[in-house]
Amino acid sequence: MKKFLPRCAAFGLVALLAVTPASAEKNGGVLRVYQYDSPASMSIHEEALNSAQNPMMAVFNNLVVFEQDMPQNRMDTIVPDLAAKWSWNSDMTALTFELRRGVSWHDGMPFIAADVKCTWDLIQGKGTDKLRANPRKAWYRNLETISIKGDTAIFHLKRPQPAFIALLASGYSPVYPCHVSPQNMRQHPIGTGPFKFVSYKPNESIKLVRNAQYWKEGRPHLDGIEWMIIPNRSTAILAFIAGEFDLTFPFGVTVPLMKNIKAEAPSTVCDLDPFS
Repeated sequence: MKKFLPRCAAFGLVALLAVTPASAEKNGGVLRVYQYDSPASMSIHEEALNSAQNPMMAVFNNLVVFEQDMPQNRMDTIVPDLAAKWSWNSDMTALTFELRRGVSWHDGMPFIAADVKCTWDLIQGKGTDKLRANPRKAWYRNLETISIKGDTAIFHLKRPQPAFIALLASGYSPVYPCHVSPQNMRQHPIGTGPFKFVSYKPNESIKLVRNAQYWKEGRPHLDGIEWMIIPNRSTAILAFIAGEFDLTFPFGVTVPLMKNIKAEAPSTVCDLDPFS
């Protein structure tokens, strides 16, 4: 039986987010978003729910990532991010990543292969520093160790696991810096991503600003992203209708509610995407 996921966006934002030729893209503006939950911290690796992942994914990069404009995550939609390319050995027990050069953390420190090893040593509990909570440690039970050489990082597995790379492409798998403690990452995360962390006020807001030195040329197009924390769905939807936010999320809008939004704000663009 086919079901549907409704979502809406304010008309002015659609032109900004649409996939268009570079010459037609418009830079500037702050994306205003709401979410229902106030995360315990800003550390993706210590938080189990997407209330931290949703805003903080823009602060970080993965080694690889699912192509973001594809409607469904599949193995063939995994693309390079901090890794320029990757390859498996013959028996699928060693996954080698050749890392990008010239990438910097938001504090100006260079991104190096040791950061990759530090991240997964931290998740596996092998490092000097420890995570306060570690909800995804079980993902990496098959990971034996990580070796690094120059700009290369190799994930050595205990047994073949071709789908292992899909774990690394998840939004829950950012690379952390070696030189920043887990404690500091909870309150002021440092990433390599398109946006820099500005502030987090629990139960109020999360604010990000454009990373002007982002290593992906021409990105990001937005000046910032502001997440307002509104636990009540009705309040959030009314604020969206009033023009205080630029988009909704699929799981927060029902089909009848979508019709109400269109009636109250006719310029709103709504999608009804089927999924099985």
